[in-house]
Amino acid sequence: MPPWRAFSLEIPADDSPVAPELTGVAFRRGQTYQTAGSAGPDGLTDEARMVNAALILRRPLLVTGDPGSGKSSLAYRIAYELGLGAVLRWQVTSRSKLLDGLYSYDAVARLHDAQLAKTDARRRPVGHYIQLGPLGTALYPHRRPRVALIDEIDKGDFDLPNDLLNALDEGEFAIKQLVRPLAAKEETAQVLTAERQSVRVRGGIVRCANFPVIVMTSNGEREFPPAFLRRCLQLRIEHHKEPAHLGRVLRAQLPGVGDEAVADGIAEFVKSSRSGQFPVDQLLSAVFMVKDVGDRKLREQLLKLAMQPIDGPQERE
Repeated sequence: MPPWRAFSLEIPADDSPVAPELTGVAFRRGQTYQTAGSAGPDGLTDEARMVNAALILRRPLLVTGDPGSGKSSLAYRIAYELGLGAVLRWQVTSRSKLLDGLYSYDAVARLHDAQLAKTDARRRPVGHYIQLGPLGTALYPHRRPRVALIDEIDKGDFDLPNDLLNALDEGEFAIKQLVRPLAAKEETAQVLTAERQSVRVRGGIVRCANFPVIVMTSNGEREFPPAFLRRCLQLRIEHHKEPAHLGRVLRAQLPGVGDEAVADGIAEFVKSSRSGQFPVDQLLSAVFMVKDVGDRKLREQLLKLAMQPIDGPQERE
C-alpha cells in the first residue's frame, strides 16, 4: 500500500470483531454480478482495473451511472470475491449527515434511565447509548478490511461530501460523548456496531487498522466539490446493450430459462433501448415473466408490455 495510506494500528486480540458472512440475497447479488466490457491483454475489464486501483491505493471508489446499471451491486461483488463478509450499507437520504453514518447517540434513553435511577451506581455507562453506524463500523479496527457501501451519496445533505473528507483522509473519527468522560474516568468504553456486536472504543477515538473498501454510488444528480473528487477514484458504469453481455447477465440471474425466452428478451430490450432508457433489471423481470410462455407472438407482446422507459414515455414501434 502507499506509505501515505498506511494505518498501522495494532489490534488487541479481544478487540477484533468477526465480520458476519455475506448471506442470502446479498450473497447472490455478489455472486451473480457480471462485469461489463471486454477484457484486455491482462484478462481484466476497465471496471475490474479501476476496482483494483482503489484497493491498492486505499482510496474510496465513486461509482456513477444511470439507475439500474449495477452500481450498488459492485460493492457486493467485491465483498464476495475477496471474502470480506457482509456489506455495511448506508442508504443516504436528503436528511443524511456525516454523523448518521458514523454513530448515533440516544440521549433521550440516557435521560430516561437517569431519571429512573436512584443512585449513580445503577446508571449505565455512556457507551450503552452509542451505536456505530455503517461507516463507523467499517472504520473500526478489523483484522481484514470491511466493505462499506455509501449508496446514493448525491442525495445527501449539501455538506456531506466535504464533511467526509477528514474521515476518508485520516481513517478515524471521534465520538464526542466519550472523549471528555474517558479522559477523566476510564480508557475504554463498550459500544455496539451497526451489526449489534459489542466492541471496545479506546480514548473515544475509532481508528481503522486497515482502510475499508468504500464504494460510493451516485446517479449524477449533483456535482461534487473538487476536494472530495481528489480523494476518490471515479468509475462510470454504462448501460451495456451488447447481446453477449446481456446473455451472461440473464444466464447468471436466471439459470434454466429457455434459449428462446432469453433471445427474444434480449432482442426486444436492444430494440426498445433505441428510443429510451431501459435498465437491465427490466430485462430480467420481463424474461422471468415470459419464461414459461410457449407461444412466441404472445411472448413478444408481453415483453413489450413489461419494458417501460424510465426517462419518460417514448414512442414505441
